Order: sequence, then structure tokens, then C-alpha cells
Amino acid sequence: MDAAAASATTMKAVNFLGTPVTQRITTPTTLTSSIPNCNTKIHSLYLPNSNPRNRAIPLLPRCSTKPGTDTTDNENPQNSTVESNLDSNPTNPSTPSWKDAIFSPIPPSISSSFTKGLVFDLGLEGSWDSAEVGSPVVKRFLGDEEERWYMWYYGSSNSEGSDSIGLAVSSNGVHWERGGGAVQSSQDVGAVINCGKDWWAFDTQSIRPSEVVVMSSSKVRASSAVYWLYYTGYSAEEAEISSDCRNLELDLENPERMKNGANARKILKSLPGLAISQDGRHWARIEGEHHSGALFDVGLQEEWDSSFVAAPHVVYHESGDLRMYYHSFNLENGVYSIGIARSRDGIKWVKLGKIIGGGRSGGFDEMGAMNPCVVRNKKDGDYLMAYEGVCADGGRGIGLAVSKDGLKDWTKIGDGVVLGASEECGWDNKGVGSPCLVQMDGEEDEWRLYYRGVGDGGRSGIGMAVSEGSDVRRFRRWAGFHL
Repeated sequence: MDAAAASATTMKAVNFLGTPVTQRITTPTTLTSSIPNCNTKIHSLYLPNSNPRNRAIPLLPRCSTKPGTDTTDNENPQNSTVESNLDSNPTNPSTPSWKDAIFSPIPPSISSSFTKGLVFDLGLEGSWDSAEVGSPVVKRFLGDEEERWYMWYYGSSNSEGSDSIGLAVSSNGVHWERGGGAVQSSQDVGAVINCGKDWWAFDTQSIRPSEVVVMSSSKVRASSAVYWLYYTGYSAEEAEISSDCRNLELDLENPERMKNGANARKILKSLPGLAISQDGRHWARIEGEHHSGALFDVGLQEEWDSSFVAAPHVVYHESGDLRMYYHSFNLENGVYSIGIARSRDGIKWVKLGKIIGGGRSGGFDEMGAMNPCVVRNKKDGDYLMAYEGVCADGGRGIGLAVSKDGLKDWTKIGDGVVLGASEECGWDNKGVGSPCLVQMDGEEDEWRLYYRGVGDGGRSGIGMAVSEGSDVRRFRRWAGFHL
């Protein structure tokens, strides 16, 4: 039995994804109906616990080989709306697919002025996401008879970490069905990925979703598509920040927790990772070329991204051209900056350099930009970037930039925020960030902006704002449907 056959047999024995692994993805632009074969060097594999309320979330296999690079008969994949939904048998939010599925709890007793814009609160007590939520990655899928919304996000059950990535679903992008434990089937909602357990891995301390790229083609039904999750993994290794930057408030967003030292302030080192799935729920990690399993390493000591690499947002431009937008902390000038890398296959990346840095003095992004989300405008073909700006006192707001080609020619739209912290009584009055843009269909070309908000006591939630028609210069927090 060769290595590929042995791997397929091993996968079948544990009923991975419910089907034998007999085919492979040859490149991100060639689609098969299954995940890539892994060889027999599978580092760890744990079966899901039968109790969905158990907080322990199963590890996923880490494949030591990558998808091949055969580009024969390629079809263009899609990185946006697809014709049908992820489910082969979609569920209805009004009829949860398992007994522990619940809706995002927003207490009715709280005034609407406090919850304005809030569409996804913390999970119920005892659930995997009861202490913290954020980093929303939202996708809208249109079918013949319905629309389905999927949101991957991170959650934590305690203030010390133990972050996981989960999935919630919706029929309108506002009311979300969620789960209190790990998913059990291809129709479940809940936690889908936890931190790695291999001591050498780059994602042992925390993980955050950054983007889900839908790889499908006209030859294959979307329900058989493959989903590529790009995420940030944090290890126990610390990235050193110079003493000149000690006055910068970088600790507003977990897990970039500052550690005070005599001569430096440090944060957890992060690197970009990749996992793939057939159903958006059961994921297999794909090892990159870095010894930790990450896709690539930080830059050299004198380069702008030498401290860490975070928030790898990937956009499919055309066949053989994928772009990754990510942020780091530029030690030379002490600001967050966003850079770009390019790839032919979605796995091997070439860095092109920094594209956005700090803003004007006194501006909302004076200390830099982070957490980019890039969308290609379906109307004019321009690239629109929403990013999280950091001001001098550590406050966070969301700004926009635009580019014709999506490469280096980025221009910020205005010099102010398109969405800032709410008023003093709001649930997100301490800052907003981790933006996710969704372009809606219709004559007005409305945009939705999902984001992470932080309020008093560091309490987090996920909010939604909408544009004034096609005007993306200002967003207003969602306050209900207009009948």
C-alpha cells in the first residue's frame, strides 16, 4: 500500500468528513470533490467528543504534505457569493439541527440605545464562547429559494485564553444560530477548530480566523466546493517591541497581550496558517514551509514585519494570482502597518512589501493600520479595504482605502473613521475593529460592515453597520429592519 492509499485508509477509519479521501486538490484553481490526500505522517488526530456541551474541542489532522500543483484544465474559483450554500442539506435557523443550537443571546431588558448595532453577543454561561468573541468572517450564499449566511469567528470561554474558531449561521445576516460546544455533523453550529497541541506548532496559544476563500468551479456543484480558511496562529514565543514603543496601548485586543519588562514590552508572536474543509465545519490543517507549520515566517530583523505576522486576509484575483493582506508592527517607526504577499497556489507566498502605514498626526490611525479586509467591488472592479486604525491613545476605529489594482497603489478614503466607537452608553464605546465587508445585491449597492466592538470592562461583541446606499464613506449601526 503506497503512502496516499494508507492515508486514505486512515482517514476513512475515523470517518473524517463522513467520506473516504480518494481525491485531491491539485491547485487552488482546480477543484475536486474532496480534500487533498495526506501522507501517513499525520501528527495528531482526535475524534470529537460525543457530548456537544463538552468544552474540549477536537484537534484536527495536520497534513505534512500540501496540495499538488498540477494546473491541468483549471476553472476559475470564486471568492465571493456562490450559487448554493455550504450545506448539502441546509438547516433552517428556526429549526436548530441539534438540541444545543441557540440564537445569539441579546437580553431584551437592555435598552436599544445600548445594543444599537449589536447582532452577536457573548455565548451563554458555560459555552465555549462565553467570555470573548470577535474576528468575524462573514459570507453570504445565494440559492434558488433562499439565502444563507455563515460567520466564522473566534471565541473564548475564559479570560486566560483557550481561544477557538466557531461557526454560526443565519438566514438574514442579523439573527444568528450558534452552538454551545463542538460541532458533531455537517449541519451543526458551534466550535470547529481549537489551538494546536503539537509543541512545535505556531498556533498553540491562540487562533483567529482571517478569511475563508471558496474554491469552486462551473464544473463542480458549490455544495462540493472546498473552503480554505486563512487564520492567525499565536505561539508561546514572544515578539519583542522596542522600549521606544512602551507608551503605546497595544493590549486592547486579546491575544496581543502586552507583557511589561525592564527594557521592552512584548506580545505573543503570530504567523499565518491554512486549513481546508468540505463543509465549513470540519477542517484539516495544511502545513506550510515554515518549521512550525505556518505558511511563512516574519521578516528579517531590519524589515517592517520582523516582529509578527497577523490577520492574513486572502483575495482571489484571477487564476494563478492570489493576494494576501496582513499586518505587523513596524519597529522602525513604531506603528502598525499593512503589507501584501502574492501566490500562485495559495500556499507558497512571495512578500511584496508594506502598502499602508500610519495616518496623519492626531488622526484615528496615527499609530497605524491593522486587520485588513479587502473586497473587489462588483460594480467598478476597484479594490476596497476596510482596516482597523489605532490612534495615539490606543483607541480603535475603522477606516477605508481604495486601489484600482489591489496592489501597491492604495489611497485612504478621507482622513477620518467610517465607523468609530459609540457614545458613552453604547456596548462598543471603547473601540471597534476587525472589520468584515459584505457587498449586497440591489440597485443601491448597499454594503454591510461586520466588526468587533469592545465596551466597558473589556466586554466584546460582534456588530453590524450598513452604508448609505453605495456611499461607503460613512456607516450607520444597524437598528432594525425597515418595513
